[in-house]
Amino acid sequence: MFTKILIANRGEIACRVIRTARRMGIATVAVYSDADARAQHVLAADEAWRIGPAPAKQSYLRGEAVIEVAKRTGAQAIHPGYGFLSENEDFAEACAKAGLVFIGPPAAAIRAMGSKSAAKALMEKARVPLVPGYHGEEQDPAFLAKEAERIGFPVLIKASAGGGGKGMRIVAKAADFAAALASCQREAKSSFGEDRVLIERYLTRPRHIEIQVFADAHGDAVYLFERDCSVQRRHQKVLEEAPAPGMTPVQRQAMGEAAVAAARAIGYVGAGTVEFIAETEARHAGAFYFMEMNTRLQVEHPVTEMITGEDLVEWQIRVARGERLPKLQDALAIRGHALEARIYAEDPAKGFLPAVGRITHLALPAESAHVRIDTGVAAGDEIGPWYDPMIAKLIVWDEDRPRALARMKNALAGFQVTGLATNIEFLQRLVACAPFAAADLDTGLIERARAELFPEPPPPSDAVLALATLAELGRIDAESRAHAARSGDPHSPWGLNDGWRLNQDNHHVFVFAEHGRQHAVTVHYRADGYEIELGGRRRRLSGHAAGGEVRAWLDDEALAATVVIAGPRIDVFRGAERHSLERHDPMLHEVEAGAHGGGLAAPMPGKVIAVLVAAGAKVEKGAPLVILEAMKMEHTIMAPAAGTVKEILFQAGEQVAEGAELIAFEAG
Repeated sequence: MFTKILIANRGEIACRVIRTARRMGIATVAVYSDADARAQHVLAADEAWRIGPAPAKQSYLRGEAVIEVAKRTGAQAIHPGYGFLSENEDFAEACAKAGLVFIGPPAAAIRAMGSKSAAKALMEKARVPLVPGYHGEEQDPAFLAKEAERIGFPVLIKASAGGGGKGMRIVAKAADFAAALASCQREAKSSFGEDRVLIERYLTRPRHIEIQVFADAHGDAVYLFERDCSVQRRHQKVLEEAPAPGMTPVQRQAMGEAAVAAARAIGYVGAGTVEFIAETEARHAGAFYFMEMNTRLQVEHPVTEMITGEDLVEWQIRVARGERLPKLQDALAIRGHALEARIYAEDPAKGFLPAVGRITHLALPAESAHVRIDTGVAAGDEIGPWYDPMIAKLIVWDEDRPRALARMKNALAGFQVTGLATNIEFLQRLVACAPFAAADLDTGLIERARAELFPEPPPPSDAVLALATLAELGRIDAESRAHAARSGDPHSPWGLNDGWRLNQDNHHVFVFAEHGRQHAVTVHYRADGYEIELGGRRRRLSGHAAGGEVRAWLDDEALAATVVIAGPRIDVFRGAERHSLERHDPMLHEVEAGAHGGGLAAPMPGKVIAVLVAAGAKVEKGAPLVILEAMKMEHTIMAPAAGTVKEILFQAGEQVAEGAELIAFEAG
């Protein structure tokens, strides 16, 4: 067995590999960029080494630097995690030349599946079913447009090398093909280093089902059943589950055997995932088609571990060491049901735009045999613009899907993050929505259930406003006492927090804002607590706040919540209910929204990759103006109204900060 391995990755997957290695008695080496100098995977490993600046191309993608660290530290093997160098055949070969074991498949297998076009040709020979499409080498735009016409719209353009939803576009009609192709090629070039694409018929209501396969160097190969990964946004997975709802034993065996045939066709060794697209229409019931093979561990591998009881990272390490598979097909079985939710720093209401910022508060549900959390961050850590904005993976298990779904709802209610936007509330609505609860799954579920998933946000309840008020009163009291202590006279009347007003009833007015609406709470001080006015009613309030935990009584109702105050922001977590309020001082003049007007700002740090208009151009509302690349994804900035482009403030290739004005724009 290895005595020391290097993990050529970061974040939650690096932490997850370290946990298994430690359990197996294997020492670990972490690598980090300047942005990750204090990251959790750096703290968790036995030793850690710097490999470069924050950009991945200058750090985590520098294979030679990773190998140099492995040699200097005496590591015998390198685990690549997923992303970065995990599917880089040149890196796998470089490891072998350096006398290091690459904990992944042979370079030839990576190369065979690295090109989606070549992979589909191989699968066709192996008699694995394929979606109708064009998978050839010709990349002339006019030729590709003709092929799209031949296949029939809608079509899907996909980067030939890559995955994760990047370099992928759905095109509904011929008129949109050229622009979609250009955008797809740019994103593919940026993410994977090449811009080749393939085109396929787009199935309107497909399910995305993948099979976990494993093979060893002794000729044995198995499948560890399936995962349903249909629930996606921007072609990226949001929720995964295993086993796939509604899968019959016959279908499972057919897909599993097809996946093993795909692995055997390329001499595969190690962990891999064969991804299929499955028909949902009754007339095509049971039909499935090969999409691609990911020659690495998948983000969603924990749901497979939960239903099989196997540690897939341990399997990877043992197979890489030359051992036989721990179990063969007859010894593998499914037990129960597992779900995984990806907790991201992003704003679902703004098209799932990634968010950056510091995590000021992080509280996780308690882990158990039913609840698992894979994360690589802690309170105080920063989610920057350099890498994927995942905060954690929340995985739950129970005896069947309804019970697992209940576990997920409860666990999401206990997941608290402040300091930046997250998708937690969206996930709560998603797992509760009718189609997901009924397992009516396909890759368009989020769009189909848009009305249910993106409702008008509800106003904070009286209970939430009362809890926020009590927390604020506690903050003011603590600040008053601290001020009095600093003044040298701890008994100063200026240290009292009694809401005193000249010739008035003792009171204090709080104004909380959320989603553009303001909510006023007037607090009257009473001997036994407070009387508050909110929503046109007077109610009794008492209780206390300590360490972020607030206990209160509103009239005769007992309330409890976690309330996190950071500057003017107040986050209230009350069971599944969560609100982010902003404290306003009613004595200050409010600047009207848009008073600084005239500009279109970058929603996050990134690089301008295309300017689509010229100064002086007159445009209609919704016209694309600038394409910004951030966190490996393209974001199109559009005209907010009909108007005139007055000035272009940044050119293609320039880096911009969040909030930087990109274009001076005049409406009308």
